[in-house]
Amino acid sequence: MANLAINGGEKFRKEPFPKHPIIGDEEKKAALDVLERGELSTFLASPGQYFLGGKKIKEFEDYCKNYFNVKHAILMNSATACLHASLPAIGVKEGEEVLVTPYSMSCSATCALMNNTVPIFVDVNEENFSIDPKKIEEKITEKTKAIIVVHLFGGPANMDEIMEIAKKHNLKVIEDCAQSPGGTYKDKLLGTIGDCGLFSFTETKNITAGEGGLLITNDDSIADVAQLIRNHGEAVIVDQPRTYSSTILGYNYRMTEIDAAIGLEQFKKLDSLNNQRIKLAEYLSEKIKQEVPGITPYLNNENGKNVYFILPFKYSESKVGIPRDKFIEALNAEGIPFGSGYVKPLYLSPIFHENKHFALKHFASHISYDKGICPTVEKLHEKEIILTLIARPPATLKDMDDIVEAMKKIIENKEEL
Repeated sequence: MANLAINGGEKFRKEPFPKHPIIGDEEKKAALDVLERGELSTFLASPGQYFLGGKKIKEFEDYCKNYFNVKHAILMNSATACLHASLPAIGVKEGEEVLVTPYSMSCSATCALMNNTVPIFVDVNEENFSIDPKKIEEKITEKTKAIIVVHLFGGPANMDEIMEIAKKHNLKVIEDCAQSPGGTYKDKLLGTIGDCGLFSFTETKNITAGEGGLLITNDDSIADVAQLIRNHGEAVIVDQPRTYSSTILGYNYRMTEIDAAIGLEQFKKLDSLNNQRIKLAEYLSEKIKQEVPGITPYLNNENGKNVYFILPFKYSESKVGIPRDKFIEALNAEGIPFGSGYVKPLYLSPIFHENKHFALKHFASHISYDKGICPTVEKLHEKEIILTLIARPPATLKDMDDIVEAMKKIIENKEEL
């Protein structure tokens, strides 16, 4: 008779993990207030007070400026929009090159293609899975203009080394903090170290507006260009008539008032929600370290605060005695949501091999996007990494215990596999 659920045995955990995100009365009231006011956007691509958005947009942006202690906070309808806008905002031009990570959501690299610039992939390190400073300089050419740093899974990249390299080569630095809102590197909030930082408020993240993104910067020119790109690219001058004369290619990247109202109430809870994540993630990591040989936690909290959007582990097939993907299949069958490998290295995506994109055809014929260019990320993805999203509120320590016990059940019955 089978013991493991994958073979028809009884599932270890029958109930789903607690629902995320957490939406409270404050968010519901804020959204209802906007509906009752009847001003659902109020953005206008013309001169006047509404070129920069309505009441809740400005209130949310002011809150973020104070939280991060920056001059400018610019809300958009997604973090992808912020990434797209950030490259022209820092001055990167068509045909120039941007150093990117292969281990992130696709837009962390394809934002370069969106601007007809060339993404150059730099391998990651095994300590924090972010772009490896030791491998940056070998990728720099006369066309290199910027580095996009992704603070992956909630923890910080090696910002001192990266900023030193950027200063040496006169490069701009964009911090993609979509997975790390409220995280720190040493004594600095992530997003405030480079030339600009950006965040995501989609519903899977630490806090949510439903959808939405935020770009922060202390640079006036970056802010000006980002605000233009957000709102159709028109060079609006206060108290002057609308001319429909665009000086920059702009888009409609405007956030709605409802999203801003919800996002503001969520942001007020950011530190509290992050602290709950930290407690759950570090508890689970310690339990697995002590009780499940062959699965090693990656906490990445020695140089700052990790806010654990995703909790990764290194899996040793030789020590566990089960092929990684079979172990993950069995774990999910027991009612424990886990994945393996995270994303496939981005340069293996068809977009980089079908040679149809303008930037790749015209500016990147000499660039290789073939398998093997970033061996560390390929090893992590194909053989070593397992990870979960469920170490987050409103889950409890008991929920974390269930993860450990389900892992132990599978290993104790591995002969069934």
